[in-house]
Amino acid sequence: MPSVTDKQFGLDEFIAMKVKKIRLHEGLKITDVSRISGISQGMISKIENAQVSTSLETLNRLCSALGLPISNLFSDFDRQDSTAQFTKAGKGIEVVRRGTDKGHTYHLLRYHRGPKQSFEPFLVTMDDLSEVFPTFSHPGEEFVYILEGKLTYRHGNHIYQMEAGDSLTFDSEIPHGPEKLIEAPIKLLSLMHYGDREQP
Repeated sequence: MPSVTDKQFGLDEFIAMKVKKIRLHEGLKITDVSRISGISQGMISKIENAQVSTSLETLNRLCSALGLPISNLFSDFDRQDSTAQFTKAGKGIEVVRRGTDKGHTYHLLRYHRGPKQSFEPFLVTMDDLSEVFPTFSHPGEEFVYILEGKLTYRHGNHIYQMEAGDSLTFDSEIPHGPEKLIEAPIKLLSLMHYGDREQP
């Protein structure tokens, strides 16, 4: 279900929201605005509840009473639509990846249809200290950020001691992966960047 922040407003709804917000911010009652603007209380109430499409003349009088230039009333209405993808905490899609059979849990935080993806963000959870890990190798670059726990992480011939707040960025074609879990559970954010190449 879309949240309040997902809602797209029509013009009447947008005007209603903005007029009411300004009136409340100025500490004015509908009766005050009605007296100053000469617009009936019933009409102002209908405007604030998006129950009527009113004339520019009425809007101009209403804006004058509120101390709001009418040009400012519409200033944010034609903003470009958002194409952001919002993922609520705990709502990432659990997917199978190359570490699933080793006990890793992967939650994909961005879903994009189609064979090509420029990047994929994962929340990875590991909780078995006795796990033995394979190394991974795939096209692109990877960014790993530790959210919780401690581990050693191998990239090529280098081993990095990592804990919460540490990050690592590397060429993911070079073999890499967790070497040893030190303090579980471990949660890490893995951002895989593929550029124009096919995802692995």
